[in-house]
Amino acid sequence: MPLNQICRIVPAVRPSSRYLSSSYRYDDVKDTVLTAPKKFNFAQDVIDKWAGETGNNLALQHLSSDHTHRSWSFTELSTQSKQMGAALRSLGEMKRAVTILPKVPEWWLLNVAAMRTHTVLFPGTIQLTAEDIAMRLAKAEADTIFADVSTALKVEALKLNATHKVLVHGQESEVQDLINRHGWTSLQELLDQNGSTEIEPVETDASQMIQVYFTSGTTGEPKMVPHSQRSYGYCHWVTGKYWLDLAPHDLHWNISDPGWAKSAWSNVFAPWSQGAGVFIHGANRVVAKDVLEVLGTQPVTTLCAPPTLYRSLIQEDLVTCSFKALRHCVSAGEPLNEEIILAWEAATGLLIKEGYGQTETTLVCGNFEGMDVRPGSMGKAAPGYDIKIVNNMGQEVPVGEQGNIGVYCRPHRPEGLFEGYLGEPEKTGYSFSGDFYLTGDRASMDKDGYIWFAARTDDIIISAGYRIGPFEVESALLQHPAVSESAVVASPDLVRGQVVKAFIVLTPAYVEEIKSKDGKERLIKELENFVKTKTAPYKYPRKIAFVKSLPKTVSGKIKRAELRSQETKRIS
Repeated sequence: MPLNQICRIVPAVRPSSRYLSSSYRYDDVKDTVLTAPKKFNFAQDVIDKWAGETGNNLALQHLSSDHTHRSWSFTELSTQSKQMGAALRSLGEMKRAVTILPKVPEWWLLNVAAMRTHTVLFPGTIQLTAEDIAMRLAKAEADTIFADVSTALKVEALKLNATHKVLVHGQESEVQDLINRHGWTSLQELLDQNGSTEIEPVETDASQMIQVYFTSGTTGEPKMVPHSQRSYGYCHWVTGKYWLDLAPHDLHWNISDPGWAKSAWSNVFAPWSQGAGVFIHGANRVVAKDVLEVLGTQPVTTLCAPPTLYRSLIQEDLVTCSFKALRHCVSAGEPLNEEIILAWEAATGLLIKEGYGQTETTLVCGNFEGMDVRPGSMGKAAPGYDIKIVNNMGQEVPVGEQGNIGVYCRPHRPEGLFEGYLGEPEKTGYSFSGDFYLTGDRASMDKDGYIWFAARTDDIIISAGYRIGPFEVESALLQHPAVSESAVVASPDLVRGQVVKAFIVLTPAYVEEIKSKDGKERLIKELENFVKTKTAPYKYPRKIAFVKSLPKTVSGKIKRAELRSQETKRIS
């Protein structure tokens, strides 16, 4: 059934109570104020706590690309992370470590071990180039790098160096060559030589930095975002409890690369804060068919997937699929079009709960228990945050008017909010106005407090005086059966200043149609008229280009800045 037909089956507002197992209701917890204790260490106060209380419960289950299963209980996670911490200390002092690994279990063990040894991790994706890695090592002032073999080879190609170079995984011959010729250390050999689980407990202030993530760079050079035991370690309790709806005995699957903050969100801190298990699929790239196979055979109860994957999933024959244990679905990273939410529910009976946050924050807003879900909305402010829509001066705008998403932070700063970009006070200053931290995203808020995403601030199109958000045009296009993916940007225009241009990836059924000039022109006109019926007519794309794929960051976000740049160069 075409997407535009599926969407008509489901009403636009859905009560959420039948989708979650929690006993809380949003109205009871929305005014929660999080206050971390002065001393806090996630490894000891969370992992070791669960090991003592529910030690046999599943903490981590890993499915490798060759379908080999490995699992760890909380007791085993506690014990083996202590062993890894002791092994790392045997190398000598280790303060800052760039960590570039695929989805191998050691990445999760390293996260916990680092918190036992005062080591700050700077995670990165294995898709980084040698130049990317060089930049990260330099900006982080790292003394250590943890890497797989492919990353290690990139490091050696540029003759990059660090005090400690630690290899995680790889073919024995490749590992030995890097050890013998380039001075790398095998993590496995370290563990074999330092088998003690005795490691002196560390007392850490809740303010201590534990991880630094580089922003995705959709609008400029990546910035370093530091997080602490308080902001990520303590405050992701809300993410796990109220948005992911997790409890002990749940098994949560977050489909995210270890190099991104979303992996820290719901592959580490949020699920383990609730004593829930984490499921990991070890393949570097997980496609729709893999997801459906896992959900049909594994006891995964909750799923967090990016919008791009949900778009692929609804193209599959979901009617014939059967999920073994799945009861709750969420999405984050980019806005999820209403049409995808409705299509997923029509096919599976499960409602995708959208959430919003940034590398700089924990969960800022979302759809929670006891709220009616309004597909297309990011929900309401998360417990622990006060969100307003404000102008550039930090002043609140009227209900329904578009403005900046502002996090109220003076005089009461949310404990999940970062302290500022590492080493870049000027860029930190630009992010604050009046009493608010400005996220760089634009939205509106309705009279009931629901937040409706419009665009990144840099993505707004101003055409003949009208302000147009690309997301609403993309959402309209996605309702047409010809459109698989779309990206909308501003294109320079002598008369209007800017016009809307849509880059469209077609569904297979329409690829042949554009091979003739007449067919292409006919489809363009059809899409223009279609958008005029779905949103305000002035928003329709006056230019349309059909492309095989859209440029994306390694985290899967559409790089609209690159498309805008192409347009500017083409016109000039």
